[in-house]
Amino acid sequence: MDGIPVTILSGALGAGKTTTLNHLLENAGGRKIAVLVNDMGEVNVDAQLVENREDGVAELSNGCICCDLRDDLEVEVSRLAREREFEALVVESSGISEPAPVARLFTTGAASAPYDLDTLATVVNAETFRETLDSEETASVEDVRRTRTGQADRRTERRPLSDLLVGQVECANVILLNKCDLVDEQTLGETETLLESLNPKAHIVRTTEGAVDPGEILDTGQFDLETTSETAAWQRAADHADHDHSPQSEYGIDSFVIRAERPVDGDAFEEFVGSLPESVVRSKGQVWIAGNDEARHQFSQAGPSARLAPGEQWVAAMSETRQEMQRRMHPDLAWGEHGDRRTELVVIGREMDETRIRESFERCLVDAGGEYENRFPVDAAYDF
Repeated sequence: MDGIPVTILSGALGAGKTTTLNHLLENAGGRKIAVLVNDMGEVNVDAQLVENREDGVAELSNGCICCDLRDDLEVEVSRLAREREFEALVVESSGISEPAPVARLFTTGAASAPYDLDTLATVVNAETFRETLDSEETASVEDVRRTRTGQADRRTERRPLSDLLVGQVECANVILLNKCDLVDEQTLGETETLLESLNPKAHIVRTTEGAVDPGEILDTGQFDLETTSETAAWQRAADHADHDHSPQSEYGIDSFVIRAERPVDGDAFEEFVGSLPESVVRSKGQVWIAGNDEARHQFSQAGPSARLAPGEQWVAAMSETRQEMQRRMHPDLAWGEHGDRRTELVVIGREMDETRIRESFERCLVDAGGEYENRFPVDAAYDF
């Protein structure tokens, strides 16, 4: 990579993002870091380090700069690259936004030219993580989509905070488990094990008051565009559940995979989702809904919230020519009596009754080839 490495720092409100950024600026380790924040007034940089502050930019004596996000993100990062010299860029993602849309601005379009997206880092509050997952609280979540150079379409929707928090964890390359001094070792171990189940590939770093070695989140080279999709996230979790499945895990946290090569009845599946016990923290994956042999549905549940969204077309529903091409491109694609049509759900939780959950799901199954009506929309998400 030849561009300036970019780290996107995400995390729920109160997790400690600002404290972490402040620590980075004051302990840069010889690096010239540019930090782009939503509100520079909240970053309490040591006044003795600030040599100059004007036009929303604070210049520090150690060569670092801290900048307010006053304009469109794409415009701001382009201006920074033109007008300032620095060795790494850290972008603070809003506490109510997902990292993936912000990441897209650095992988497409003119603004991405001077940069290389390097690391997606998420700060997690060790004290409140489990509590937030169980919460029914919602927030207006911002999604940023670039329309053309210099312009971005910002959309908001009401989303459960638990869903947002899990999304931030699942796409991270590095997870900073912060505020470790406020909980005991048992809670830390449980939270860490749960994070590993949600994102087996992430590097987890324990921190107190945001004190992290800059090398843990700067210029790590860990970002991989191919692993940021929702499909990739649940597939990683499924692989982890397959290979590391242990009902006697140290903290009672476990994961398993439900697989079926038969469709599920829509009404019965809704009953199954509603019957998931509180011990299930997260479940996600693809579902073959009876009455829709054309495309899969993507299921996502975090705490009390659950959603079914339209997914990609089944390869088995494509023309023979496209099927052959897709199967050559993806030699590991599971193929059975009904092609790639199948349900595959990862279930993650604490002290779960796996047998009971599996039996509940199996009551949803119906025979393939029957006449069924798909009760879920094929062009919009459905919230349970």
